[in-house]
Amino acid sequence: MNRVSMAAGTIMGAFWIFKFIFFPLGMSMPVFMLVFGVLTICVPFLGYRLACHYRDKFSNNNGGIGFIHAFSFCLFMYMYASLLTSVGHLIYFHFIDNGFILEKLQDMFESVKESTLPGMDSYIQQYQLAIDTYAILNPVDITLQLVSQNMFYGLLMALPTALIVKRKIIIENR
Repeated sequence: MNRVSMAAGTIMGAFWIFKFIFFPLGMSMPVFMLVFGVLTICVPFLGYRLACHYRDKFSNNNGGIGFIHAFSFCLFMYMYASLLTSVGHLIYFHFIDNGFILEKLQDMFESVKESTLPGMDSYIQQYQLAIDTYAILNPVDITLQLVSQNMFYGLLMALPTALIVKRKIIIENR
């Protein structure tokens, strides 16, 4: 199972890295942010397809798989995908970004801040605090935060995927 979950995690991680390319591009051109959103919605469906492929091709139980088995496969797949994606995140934030995302977030904040409704002061302060926190993080800190976030979301996606993918084990009478 570990070998196959690594291969599936590599496919998922490559998809996540490809998807991430559209995030910084979307900060300048909104159509790319739409592409990023659509690709993000596709992640659980890709996970489902990879888990079904594992169940059908590599399960030793005549095409059957239990919940725990399916859950552990999905969890490992998302964990390996998170680790591979962290390499792409680290390369981007260390060598490419140079404060681009932070600058775009501050620009968006300034434009929203000028046209706020009454009673929005607490939300504005919270957003300013988030931007200030992001500004002091180095690329490794940002990458570690994204790894933990991806692993948490992977855990959340592994539960329903395992419930959908599980299949009763068929015992053949000989």
